[in-house]
Amino acid sequence: MEIAAFAQALLSAARFKDYCPNGLQVEGEGPVRRLVSGVTASEALIRAAIERDAQAILVHHGYFWRGEDPRLLGARRRRIALLLEHGLHLFAYHLPLDVHPELGNNAQLARVLGWTVDGRFGEEGLGCWHDLPRPLAPGALAAHVSRRLGRRPLGVGAPPPAIRRVAWCTGAAQDMLEQAVAEGADAFISGEISERTTHVAREAGVLYLSAGHHATERFGVQALGERLAAEFAIDHLFVDDPNPV
Repeated sequence: MEIAAFAQALLSAARFKDYCPNGLQVEGEGPVRRLVSGVTASEALIRAAIERDAQAILVHHGYFWRGEDPRLLGARRRRIALLLEHGLHLFAYHLPLDVHPELGNNAQLARVLGWTVDGRFGEEGLGCWHDLPRPLAPGALAAHVSRRLGRRPLGVGAPPPAIRRVAWCTGAAQDMLEQAVAEGADAFISGEISERTTHVAREAGVLYLSAGHHATERFGVQALGERLAAEFAIDHLFVDDPNPV
C-alpha cells in the first residue's frame, strides 16, 4: 500500500526495535479518501472515524503490544470487529513517531512550547533539551506548559530558583529523568509520573513536570497526518478522544 510504504520510509520505521509493529496494523478495503488521526486506537476513535466516513485511521498507540494477551476478547474484539466490518485501514507508529526530527512527538511538543531542540540524549536521541533565552522560575515554567497544553501539569522535586535548561520526552518517559539531569537539565517534562520520580527529582535538585501522556503526544500524529494528506491529496482530520492521563 502506497501510504504505508511512504510513511515507513519517511519515519525510517524499519530500524526501530519497538514494543509493537509499526505501519499498517489492520488492512482495510479500498482506496483512502479521508484519514482520521488520533493518539490511541480506542473504540471511540474508531466510531468517530466511521461517523466521518473515513477509510483509514492513523494513531500513535495501536495494537499488538509485546507481552500483552494476544487473544481478541472483550474490548479488543469489539475494536477489531469494527475495523473489519467497516473496512478501515489502521496505521500505527510508536517510537518512529516519537523520534522523527520534524514530525515527531518531541519535535512537535517543542514547537507547541515555542522552543527549539538544542540537543538530544537517550536511546535513538529520544530525549530533547533546550536552553531558555531567559531563565524562568519553576512556577513560571509550569504555567507556560499549562497554557500551551491546556492542562495543569503536576510538578515535583526541589528545583533551583531559576530554570535555565529544560529537557523533555513525551509519553511515559519519567525514568529518563536521571539522563536529563546528566545533560545538565534543571527541569524535565514528560507525560506520566511514578512514585519513585518524586524522590529522584528531589534528590537531584530539579523540577519534574508530569504534563499528561495523552496531552504531550497529540501533536506528532497530527503533523504526520497532514504530511500524508498533502502527499496523497486526501482529507485529514484529527479527532481528540480526551484522556486525563
